[in-house]
Amino acid sequence: LSIVPATFAAHACIRLLRPPAVTFVWRVAGGLGVDAICDEHPDLQPEDIPAALNYAAEALAEHYYPLRPPA
Repeated sequence: LSIVPATFAAHACIRLLRPPAVTFVWRVAGGLGVDAICDEHPDLQPEDIPAALNYAAEALAEHYYPLRPPA
């Protein structure tokens, strides 16, 4: 399984499906489980969700985000 760049608003998509991969990352961050996400999006497979999370982690790893002490 791979997430490939798509032309859909310049966001990465899972196997060119809509919505973009970031949607599933947000759903996991919001507390939704893999089964519930797959129920909402029947074209997804359970392994698509960890792939979206791995993509997000790799995207973050490409940038440096300095932590600032509280003001």
